[in-house]
Amino acid sequence: MATLPNPLPKLAADPSGRGLGLELPPGRLIDTTDEGPWHEPLLWHAGRTASSGNWARLGSRGARVGLLPVLLDVGGSEGGPEDWQLMPDAMSYPGDHDAHEVLAEFWEEEASDDERDETLAPYGPDWPGLAAAPKLEAEPDTRAAEVVDGLLDEGSWFKEPRLALVPARRSADIPAAIGWGGPLNYENDTAVLCSVLRSWEDRFGIRVVALTFDRLVLSVAAPPTTPDEAEAVAAEHFAFCPDNIVQGHHETLREYAEKEVLGQRVWSFWWD
Repeated sequence: MATLPNPLPKLAADPSGRGLGLELPPGRLIDTTDEGPWHEPLLWHAGRTASSGNWARLGSRGARVGLLPVLLDVGGSEGGPEDWQLMPDAMSYPGDHDAHEVLAEFWEEEASDDERDETLAPYGPDWPGLAAAPKLEAEPDTRAAEVVDGLLDEGSWFKEPRLALVPARRSADIPAAIGWGGPLNYENDTAVLCSVLRSWEDRFGIRVVALTFDRLVLSVAAPPTTPDEAEAVAAEHFAFCPDNIVQGHHETLREYAEKEVLGQRVWSFWWD
């Protein structure tokens, strides 16, 4: 995957990041992949549990030097990112893929199953196309900080959340930039899905706010505000991650749209 110059190696000699204009707490540089050490660090994450305010304080400073924030849960049964078998060498570049084409292909593959006719209502086997962009409710980075603080204050989303910084062009690229393999059973090249995240950045003001071993969490600055808008977005969610619907608690795409998309400031995806 094509990347920007990586400032993370400078943290080896300057752990606080003061030379980069940062004031980092003690933390770790991660270069571990499924095939051994990567040639440079893939990410930095704090050594202490993230708390409300960390994102706004460290994330904005990091972004100025090309390091974008994301929460990582290191307390799951799969451990932290050094245990996730990251695969940066398997990633292409998100900009080389077209979100409409990606989602259309996924939709046609998944919708070809006759047993899913009722699940896809109000849509049929033909890809319905990309949803229109609603009006922004908030500035995307501000919404991301608000969502992260809310998730941390709730205390139920993560076992051991750590604030991480990743060298990436845009938030949507973070999963591919570290070689995250959460969707491995669905799509081996995470950059393909990141092309969709880029499109959602443009239309819905999303930010990638958290990753676990197999879960992706987004903040949403422009959520759908009508049932029709929500159903159109739910169709994209189904193509992007069918497990959200077929292995979730929703019998139809319409029900998923009403409960998980309409007006929601957080979108979460999980691949079996």
